[in-house]
Amino acid sequence: MAHDEVVEPYSGLARAAPLGRVIVNCGPAEFEHIGPGLEIRPMRDADAAQVLEIYQAGLDSGQASFETTAPDWEGFTAGKLAHLRYVAVDTASGEVLGWVAASAVSSRPVYAGVVEHSVYVHPGRQAHGIGRSLLRAFIAAAEDAGVWTVQAGIFPENTASLTLHQTLGFRVVGTRERLGRHHGRWRDVLLLERRSGD
Repeated sequence: MAHDEVVEPYSGLARAAPLGRVIVNCGPAEFEHIGPGLEIRPMRDADAAQVLEIYQAGLDSGQASFETTAPDWEGFTAGKLAHLRYVAVDTASGEVLGWVAASAVSSRPVYAGVVEHSVYVHPGRQAHGIGRSLLRAFIAAAEDAGVWTVQAGIFPENTASLTLHQTLGFRVVGTRERLGRHHGRWRDVLLLERRSGD
């Protein structure tokens, strides 16, 4: 397999992978090599402690969410779609470096293809392309799963996340002003979306 191809065993098709990355779609073992010793793969229960630690670090930054405390694993998984949860892992150490996951926006069938996602990267591994690779792999998996709109709510002050999302085709569709109180002050949230290419 050439280093710049994507192989899809179920369809036998290959497509160019941006930035020389290799994405292999093979059901539960789907992963993306994002550099030497790094891969993106489906999230597992064994990742729980590291995923929640990264989540809490993001919450502690004050720029990731209105939440201030990460839930327990049961609460986390109950709110996320099982087929759209991925981690970036250091293959040598097994360390989880970041994660991405989605929640349904509604139980109504008409919105079955609309999800809201979150992406978090370990604070010590930010600005190394991990968030971009996670989000890119997530978008591909979401489209393969029939998702036509991916949404995100981002604080306007979180410029790194805004830039990441806009680089990967998300657009700001509005500002939800004074949506909630966070650490004693009202915060706005930008609503972003990315539509499928279909």
